[in-house]
Amino acid sequence: MSTTTTDEVREEVRRRYAESALAVIEQRSGCGCGCSEGPCCEPESADFGESLYDGEQRAELPDEAALASLGCGNPTAVAELRKGETVLDLGSGGGIDVILSARRVGPSGRAFGLDMTDEMLALARANAEKAGVDNAIFLKGVIEDVPLPSGSVDVVISNCVVNLSTDKAAVLAEIARVLRPGGRVGVSDIVAEDRLSPDDRAARGSYVGCIAGALSKTEYEQGLAAAGLDEVTVEFTHQVADGMHGAIVKAVKPTASAG
Repeated sequence: MSTTTTDEVREEVRRRYAESALAVIEQRSGCGCGCSEGPCCEPESADFGESLYDGEQRAELPDEAALASLGCGNPTAVAELRKGETVLDLGSGGGIDVILSARRVGPSGRAFGLDMTDEMLALARANAEKAGVDNAIFLKGVIEDVPLPSGSVDVVISNCVVNLSTDKAAVLAEIARVLRPGGRVGVSDIVAEDRLSPDDRAARGSYVGCIAGALSKTEYEQGLAAAGLDEVTVEFTHQVADGMHGAIVKAVKPTASAG
């Protein structure tokens, strides 16, 4: 992908998410990733958004946080968060997963949210304040260049965002870099069946619609392994288009070898 195309895609993603954040802030009807393009924009779909969180979890959140949920899964349900841990949410949007993570790691832990969109960051900070969560920290940046030190995070989560990156190898390398030895990955994402070529994926939806940019199952597995992560699994959970699935992606950063 050329630099120009990369910049154009990133700007389109930023603009779409800014529109979604403003829709929530202004109490308008919002839509998800790729408004009017692809399944992410189906507000009644059980495959996207706040419907993927149970009633108990939604009760922990301000209405604005739930309304701003644009994801394809529930990474906090699979990440097995523990008290005192440091969590990083890549592409944190309106803050739903950061707030839930902050509650689960408790006052002795921290939950970072990273997003490139000013409007989403403003919404997320307001949501965290309304939720009474003071161990949630929101950072501006891109997921290909995480503004945190190496080995500073116990768990990396993300919800339907890695597919939007135009440099997924960089994202996976950054995940491995910021994780401590023994740290783990619990990501929800859209993943393609191996039988689909990049052109096949593009025919099923746009890049900003969370479809065209999705990795295949094998590409995800190989990418995480190439980044130095072990115990990699990619498990399909529900179909969102022909050959395209919501998936749970897990991996672990190896501990240092003895001697």
